[in-house]
Amino acid sequence: MEEKDTERQLNRGLKNRHLQMIALGGIIGSGYFLGSGYVVGKAGPASVLAYLLGGLIVYAVMVCLGELAVARPIAGSFISYTRDYISPAWACGVGWCYWLTWVTYVPSEMIAAGIIMNDFFPQVSAMWWAVLFGLAITVINLSRVHLFGEMEFWLALFKISALIMFCALAIMIFFGAIGGGEVLGTSVLLSRGGFAPEGYWSVLLTMVIILVNFQGSEIIGLAAGESKEPAKTIPATIRQITIRIIALYIIPMLLLVTIFPWDKASLASSVFAAALSAYGLEWAGAIFSFVVLTAAISCSNSGLYGCTRALYALAQEGMAPSWLGRLNSHGVPHNATTGSIVVCWLVVVLYTLDQDKNIYTYLLALSGFAGAIAWISICWSQLNFRRQLSPKEVSELKYKAPLFPYITYFGIWVQVACLFMVAFTEELRISFYIGVPLLVMPIIIYRWLGMRKQPAIEQ
Repeated sequence: MEEKDTERQLNRGLKNRHLQMIALGGIIGSGYFLGSGYVVGKAGPASVLAYLLGGLIVYAVMVCLGELAVARPIAGSFISYTRDYISPAWACGVGWCYWLTWVTYVPSEMIAAGIIMNDFFPQVSAMWWAVLFGLAITVINLSRVHLFGEMEFWLALFKISALIMFCALAIMIFFGAIGGGEVLGTSVLLSRGGFAPEGYWSVLLTMVIILVNFQGSEIIGLAAGESKEPAKTIPATIRQITIRIIALYIIPMLLLVTIFPWDKASLASSVFAAALSAYGLEWAGAIFSFVVLTAAISCSNSGLYGCTRALYALAQEGMAPSWLGRLNSHGVPHNATTGSIVVCWLVVVLYTLDQDKNIYTYLLALSGFAGAIAWISICWSQLNFRRQLSPKEVSELKYKAPLFPYITYFGIWVQVACLFMVAFTEELRISFYIGVPLLVMPIIIYRWLGMRKQPAIEQ
């Protein structure tokens, strides 16, 4: 009963437009603008297929999460769903793994923002910029949830506008209106080895990075406890977000590989900026450098929101210290936010001691591992949830995942296959070495503490 009272105290200040932009803000991060260079460099033009498969996975996860979130709109939702429909121990492992990944990934976004600002203002150290952005994100996440929603709305809107600008310029480049004076046709798309120069197997090998780029859509589930009229806003958000995600990923990527040689893509800079600069549009490339900056800030903002709500949910479920589940006067989980921020700052300090360029790739892979585990758990929870309902109860659901159970099985097993593929990618394999212990250790500790309490209860 106490848990329900606590849930009702959450500030429901997020509107439909806020929810849409929170999800987009978490998804369209610097990982998309920078990480896409890795994907294109590995899979060539066939990377479009990887993003298409990623979009289908997002759709499967979103409809599964939508059914659960409308039936039970609670903060930290997928952790609570995992506890009720899979097992408490697995929920503990998934929740802590998810939290630990974000508190290591968010600082990398802060530092990325600092590095970009240092390019514009070299007289100020990148670390000072990182500290400044970190302080801004801290204040936003400790304030009223409405302020967070407004901030994320405008940051995400700027990123979307930049992608639309890229599409418009890329189309003009393709038809020779700017940049070269001739229609490109398939001269770039199918040159240098064809559509899949490294083979179609490479599409699967890049999927864990693709999943990183799409990670963040589950945040609308974490935000369900703070949304107005969840039964109305969440289904609408899922429909709109799914369409926009596919449009904002597939179309720009298709245009990118049509105008820019795949073997020139890398993690060194934004592949979108490099493509425009290659046609004499350096001003547009500079804009995209600034876009990467806003993407880093926005992704940090959404990521910190997501990990604090996950930590709050862990505390609510008795899987973390109870003080982390307390709310401040604004209805914000103040202690969970503060605890997450402290760890983020520790990671920032450690990151400055070793700024190896490979660390960014490792963080992306680790984030993809934890994100896939969370998404698999969402689909698995929805599968078990539906199986527990009678036909009458199913008919009374306000929102039902379409094509059940096929869409749910697709969401589970394709992601399992994607994680399996990581074993064949040397530079991403470290995500298993780090991610598996982060998942298993909380499960072991949770079970050990449970066994210690059991004898005391029996006595």
